[in-house]
Amino acid sequence: MTDIRDIEEFTKKYGEICRKSDAIDASLFEEYGVKRGLRDKNGKGVLAGITKISRIDSFKEENGVQVPCEGQLWYRGYNVIDLVKGFNFKRYGFEEIAYLLLFGDLPNASELAEFKKILGESRTLPTNFTRDVIMKAPSKDIMNSMTKSVLTLAAYDDNVSDTSVENVLRQSLNLISEMPMMAVYGYCAYNHYERDESMYIHRPDPQLSTAENILRMMRPDKAYTELEARVLDVALVLHMEHGGGNNSTFTTRVVTSSGSDTYSVIAAALSSLKGPKHGGANIKVMEMMDDIRAHIKDYDDEDELRYYLGKIVDKEAFDRKGLIYGMGHAVYAISDPRARVFKGFVEKLAVEKHREKDFKLYSNIEKLAPEIIGEKRKIYKGVSANVDFYSGFVYSMLGIPEELYTPIFAMARIVGWSAHRLEELINMDKIIRPGYKSIMDERTYIPLEDRK
Repeated sequence: MTDIRDIEEFTKKYGEICRKSDAIDASLFEEYGVKRGLRDKNGKGVLAGITKISRIDSFKEENGVQVPCEGQLWYRGYNVIDLVKGFNFKRYGFEEIAYLLLFGDLPNASELAEFKKILGESRTLPTNFTRDVIMKAPSKDIMNSMTKSVLTLAAYDDNVSDTSVENVLRQSLNLISEMPMMAVYGYCAYNHYERDESMYIHRPDPQLSTAENILRMMRPDKAYTELEARVLDVALVLHMEHGGGNNSTFTTRVVTSSGSDTYSVIAAALSSLKGPKHGGANIKVMEMMDDIRAHIKDYDDEDELRYYLGKIVDKEAFDRKGLIYGMGHAVYAISDPRARVFKGFVEKLAVEKHREKDFKLYSNIEKLAPEIIGEKRKIYKGVSANVDFYSGFVYSMLGIPEELYTPIFAMARIVGWSAHRLEELINMDKIIRPGYKSIMDERTYIPLEDRK
């Protein structure tokens, strides 16, 4: 049996060797014209593909010059703000917009009813799957639990490797329906076995919307208010899709282009999404907000708040990384349209939950942070609140545990991933394989006995 101390000593020694041998001078990226993260310093990405699924606007062209503009997000040609207004408090929108992203057009009443019926009937897991897979080896990291579940589902599919459009669509519809169950049940198992809390497993109701079922399965008494379900529904729609260039969706297309099966593709996308620079960002916002509350006495005192935010940017407070989490975005310059839409719903929920004081704090930070960042940092484009700034606050008001914040994102984004997987399958003819510039020096081989 390996002595853990031997491993620790080895990795400590060779970790330093890795840092030395793998370090690349940052100036070389500019020298060779390599865009780090496939984006230039202004946030413009390398063109890697073509899609009809969605579009993000953050700049407009005036006299041949790109000028930052209010951010816009489009699903299949429709402005997401108009889509939300269209179903707002008239009906739940997740299923309707999922249909749009998957099939290209808004459904009529009969098409929507049929689609809802299919999703409702698909909200079931294989016999004993919850007991044999989800409840065994529970983890605090629910994203890892979900990834395990998705990969294990492949063993229950007789046509796992069939990449025809019809079969992939079947698999995608099943995963869209099953994702909330895998997430919530994974949390319930962790909460019981690791926290010694009560165990409850509520089956979804095929007649309810996705948002209603998430709250119903998550809560011991299955109870929720209409406003709670409506706000969660909007959150799901706003997180459903965000272009082909975001990390998890690009991962979806890269792995799809290799010819891999649906379960492997979605597992890879989940692994990408869980990163704190992607889907895990709202948890960092919540941690930061707890820190700010602990150091600010008066939420309305802008001078006090400005001083402490300045300390955060100067790496003197919170996690000392110099970031005001929830501020800024890789693409948007002036504003994130998802945050703009979300803010109105957040305020309504804050009133219902008697959290107006917290909402005021968020609003003040949203106002002050761009000014402070602009004063203290050299920035190449605007800074504004992104959707993660408010989503964590919403989830906390809904009583959703932090362990489920990123899984909620996944429950929504599985629709966008599925749409992009289908588009890649229908149009792909080459595996995605970008180029890398090698800067290594050639060396002469030295026999083992001659090495020092």
